[in-house]
Amino acid sequence: MNWLLILVTFLGVNLDFFFILLLLLRKYNLKSVMMGYLLGLWILLILSFSAGQILDHFLPEWLLGVLGLLPIYMALKDEDEEAKEVNHKSPIVITLITYLSVCAGCNLALFLPVLSTISAVQIIEVIVVLTVLSLLIILLIKAIGNIQSINNLMEKYGEILTKVVYIGVGIYVLFDSGLIAHVISWF
Repeated sequence: MNWLLILVTFLGVNLDFFFILLLLLRKYNLKSVMMGYLLGLWILLILSFSAGQILDHFLPEWLLGVLGLLPIYMALKDEDEEAKEVNHKSPIVITLITYLSVCAGCNLALFLPVLSTISAVQIIEVIVVLTVLSLLIILLIKAIGNIQSINNLMEKYGEILTKVVYIGVGIYVLFDSGLIAHVISWF
């Protein structure tokens, strides 16, 4: 299991949502935003792991490398994902639905190939580490939420950083799975 890849993937797929977290933390209490965010993260990690395990069971690892094209596609497509208006009274549910609507596609596309070859014990480790990291990031976002210069930097460079991370993760999966080596062996 490559922890650096998992952490970079996590940061990459959530970078866009960190902006939305700034807004949610200004509007709702910290505990509610944390719970909604963590529920969404856990749902998507478990879905990615489960789908990856099913595919890994039926397909050779090198063929799963094709999944590395998903993050590259996500980086290159030109559609911006916007948070949909949610009309619900619970801040936890609002945060959860907002997270799922904004991040589901990216999380599944990037985490599915990354988590497809890990064990059940390792997914628990991943969930624990990413939960702790999420809590720290939410606290950090809460603390820096009022610093205008940081908001400006994220606004200016956040999208390009996200795309670079997506492409990097995709290329890593293509090589790490053995797909590139397998294709080269055909020639």
